[in-house]
Amino acid sequence: VLAGGATVGRDLLIPGRECDGIHLAMDYLPPANRVVNGDLTDSPISAHGRQVVIIGGGDTGADCLGTAHRQGAASITQLEIMPTPPQARAQTNPWPTWPLILRTTSAHEEGGQRTFAVETERFVSDDNGRVSALILHQVAMEGGRFTPVADTSREIPADLVLLAMGFTGAERSGLIEELGADIDGRGNVVRGGDWQSTVPGVFVAGDMGRGQSLIVWAIAEGRAAAASVDGFLTGRSVLPMPVSPTTMALR
Repeated sequence: VLAGGATVGRDLLIPGRECDGIHLAMDYLPPANRVVNGDLTDSPISAHGRQVVIIGGGDTGADCLGTAHRQGAASITQLEIMPTPPQARAQTNPWPTWPLILRTTSAHEEGGQRTFAVETERFVSDDNGRVSALILHQVAMEGGRFTPVADTSREIPADLVLLAMGFTGAERSGLIEELGADIDGRGNVVRGGDWQSTVPGVFVAGDMGRGQSLIVWAIAEGRAAAASVDGFLTGRSVLPMPVSPTTMALR
């Protein structure tokens, strides 16, 4: 059973990306956690005394925010391309659909600035090749696409940039390539209605097949895939199968 998650972070390939001091969130967070656990003395990437900019306003971005606070960042700005969410549900977003509202985590309560509806144009380097600032502009949704708002370009200081813009699928190198399992256009391992990949006897559950999602989906899919594996091995199964590979959340 393949259940390795969707761990390939979305990069931001814009001018200046080659600067030192720009890191994917998952290159930053695990070492910081190992320091807390006592497995490392120092993290190879530290926000201490840095002007930190986090690009991405989701849960991973909030994790970066809290970690940067713990490490003693001089300042933290979190950027989000989406507009500021409402404080309460809109009429078009009724219960029991997921509430599309402004969320403030404990990390946000500790400090930092949140900036919505902005997009980064390029990174600026200092004389030593390290990022020193970034250029951004405001955006507006037009025709289903984000478009720049005229005359809104500005520069903000940053000597540590953390990219927390979500994930683009499962890690291809290693096990998946060796098995020869197919990958779909979203970077996920292809699976059928019986949870099997394109390789007979190889099953897929969780983010590896669904894409970046929530732990509740991983739990449900793990149980359902286990029932399918049981049936594959024994010919039948009485184990519960709470979801199918195509079950979707209410929207």
